[in-house]
Amino acid sequence: MNLKELKYIYFLGIGGIGMSAIARWFIANGYQLAGYDKTATPLTDALKAEGIPVHFEDDISLIPEAFLQNPAQTLVVYTPAIPKNHREYNFLIDNGFTLMKRSQVLGLLTRNMFTVAVAGTHGKTTTSSMVAHILKNGGKNVTAFLGGITQNYGTNFLLNEGMNEIMCVVEADEFDRSFLTLFPDLAIVTSTDADHLDIYGDHDHVLKSFQMFVGQIKPGGKLYQREGLHLQAYTNNETKEFSLNNGDFHAENLRIENAEMIFDIVYPDGKITDVSMLIPGFHNVENALAATAVALQAGVSPEKVKEGICTFKGVKRRFEYHVRNKDVVYIDDYAHHPTEIQAFLSSVKALYPNRKLTAIFQPHLFSRTNDFQDGFAESLDLADDLLLLDIYPARELPMEGVTSQIIFDKMKLKDKVICSKEEVLNLLTQKKPELVVTIGAGDIDTLIPKIKGLLN
Repeated sequence: MNLKELKYIYFLGIGGIGMSAIARWFIANGYQLAGYDKTATPLTDALKAEGIPVHFEDDISLIPEAFLQNPAQTLVVYTPAIPKNHREYNFLIDNGFTLMKRSQVLGLLTRNMFTVAVAGTHGKTTTSSMVAHILKNGGKNVTAFLGGITQNYGTNFLLNEGMNEIMCVVEADEFDRSFLTLFPDLAIVTSTDADHLDIYGDHDHVLKSFQMFVGQIKPGGKLYQREGLHLQAYTNNETKEFSLNNGDFHAENLRIENAEMIFDIVYPDGKITDVSMLIPGFHNVENALAATAVALQAGVSPEKVKEGICTFKGVKRRFEYHVRNKDVVYIDDYAHHPTEIQAFLSSVKALYPNRKLTAIFQPHLFSRTNDFQDGFAESLDLADDLLLLDIYPARELPMEGVTSQIIFDKMKLKDKVICSKEEVLNLLTQKKPELVVTIGAGDIDTLIPKIKGLLN
C-alpha cells in the first residue's frame, strides 16, 4: 500500500475514538475523506464541522460518487465492530476496493516514524496522552494517535510540525490483537491483566499477545514495563521497570496535600523532586513514572519532564472532576475492569478520607461481567454506597443468567441498590451525597450533565 497513490479515504465506523484520530491525520495531509457510523456523537459532529461528510444509514448511495468511481485511489478503513452483513462493507469488498482495519493503517502510518507505543490492559490512554504532552512541552516534533480526548489540546490527535525528526506516540490497543501491526522504537507496557476474554479465550492468550508485541520492538529500542510483568525474556532489547515503590523508575516522598498528589521521581541517573499532578490517583503516579522514562530517553530534560507532568490536565473520562466545592465532589472515570475500579476507588478514598463515597457503576459487556464477577464485587465493596446499573451490552447479545444481579449478590456492602439510569437522579436527591463517582465505559457518561446540574 503506497499512501502517495491514494486520494480518497472512506471510513466505516468513523466515530470511534481511534478511527477519528486516524481520520484527522488524513485530513491534515490533504486527502479527501468521507465516512459512515451507526449513530451521531460529539465526535462525528466535530468531524462534520471539520468538513468531512458523515452519514448514519447503511446506504451505498450515500458514499460520495468520486470514491465509488475510483477504487484504485480509495482506501477503506474499517472497524472490526462493523457487522459482516453490512451492505456498504460487502459492496466495497465485492467491487475491488482495498479495505484495511484501523490497526493496519496505524501500522502503515507509523512505519517510517520514530514510534513510542503505549500498551496495557489499563492505563494506556492516560499514559500515551501524558507522553505526548511531555514530549511536546519538551520541544519535540510530536504526532500522536490517542484513545481519548486530551484536556490540554481538546483532541485525540496531535499533528507534527514539518517532517523533521517526528516522534509518533500511539496508543497500542490489545483488543483484537490490533497492536501487533506496530513495530515501535520505545514501548511501554502498563499491565497485562486478563481482559477481552471474549476475544482471547483465557489469560494465557492475553499474555502471549503482549509477549509477541514486545518482540516487535525495533532492534536497539527499549521496553519500559511495570514491575513484575516479566516480559523482558521476549525482547532482545534493554528493559527497564517502573512502579510506585520499586524499579528503575519509582516514587518517593509521596504525600497528599489539598487533594493533590505530590512526589519525587527517582530514576537511574537522579531524582526529580516535588512533582505535583493535576490528575490524582496512585495509578496515575505510575503512569507518570512510565511517561518520565520515555521522555528522558527521548532527550527531554528533567526540568521539562517535571513541567510537562505538572501541566498535564488529563483525559476526558479519566479521573475527571465535574464538581469540586466544600459541600460535594463529583468525579467521573472510564474504569470498566475490576483492577481499574480498585485503583480508582482506593485513590478517591485516599484523597477524601472523611467523606462518604457514593459510587454509580455501569458494567460493560455481558462477557466481562460474567468473567470477572468476583473481582467486580470485591472492588465495588470499596464504596460506602452503590447504585448499580444494568449491563451496557456494547457489541454483545445478552447471555443467559448474566445480569448486574450476579455482581450485586456477591458484594458484602450493605448500602447498595440496583437501579435504572432514569432512577439515579431521584436516588441521589434522597441521599444528599458529599462524594459521588460515576464509573463505566458504556453510556453512563450521558448522566454526567444531569448529575452535575443536580449537585451544583
